[in-house]
Amino acid sequence: MRVVAWNIRAGGGVRAAGIARQLARWQPDVVALSEFRATPPSARLAARLVAGGLTHQLATCDPRSTRRNALLVASRWPLRRLRLSAAPAERCRWLLVAVDAPRPLVVGAMHVPNRVSGRKYPFLDAVLGCARRWRLGPALLIGDTNSGRRGLDEEVPVFSAREEGWIDALAGCGWADAFRHLRAEARAYTWYSPNGRNGFRIDQAFVNAPLLARLKDAAYVWGGAASRARRDRLSDHAALLVDLAEV
Repeated sequence: MRVVAWNIRAGGGVRAAGIARQLARWQPDVVALSEFRATPPSARLAARLVAGGLTHQLATCDPRSTRRNALLVASRWPLRRLRLSAAPAERCRWLLVAVDAPRPLVVGAMHVPNRVSGRKYPFLDAVLGCARRWRLGPALLIGDTNSGRRGLDEEVPVFSAREEGWIDALAGCGWADAFRHLRAEARAYTWYSPNGRNGFRIDQAFVNAPLLARLKDAAYVWGGAASRARRDRLSDHAALLVDLAEV
């Protein structure tokens, strides 16, 4: 089973068709898209995913605001929205779904607000609260967290002790950073600042103990990028591809 998480940047826009083609090449079973929007390009992208077999879809778009970032989860298997009392209050940026696959699992898609919004730390605290109280079996929490480890996930200092502490706290209650579990010290950047062009790893998947034995790989791929110079032609984020064993 392959789960792909990707921040598609501002609803996809004129890049939506290319994003759809790239997703098809990756052959995902479940897709979690951040910055999906209530716009015609996002709607066309969702339709392309349906045509490619990802027929079951749930989204958090606000139809009253086409510029508001939201989430889409699309799957080859039926989806059921789940609600937790401790969940983040940001209804457009958090989507928890049960995936009725041959080996069922739960996917928590998220797009954490940035620090200047003032909403970041309450969101992180809510996700951690869900993780600590988890009773829903095998799961992964995945998406754009705008967080990382100091020194290791940044080319220049940007992450705070609180953001790193959040990742440590998830590990402490049994949620492993999938990429770091497999590549403890590897350098990988999923977003580059538009001015300084400094890299940061701000997209992650956290796998809980019941699912960890099935983790085969977690890798970052720049969609449609033929070279480093064109790495962001489909999105300003790399996609995260998580492969899980079926048995």
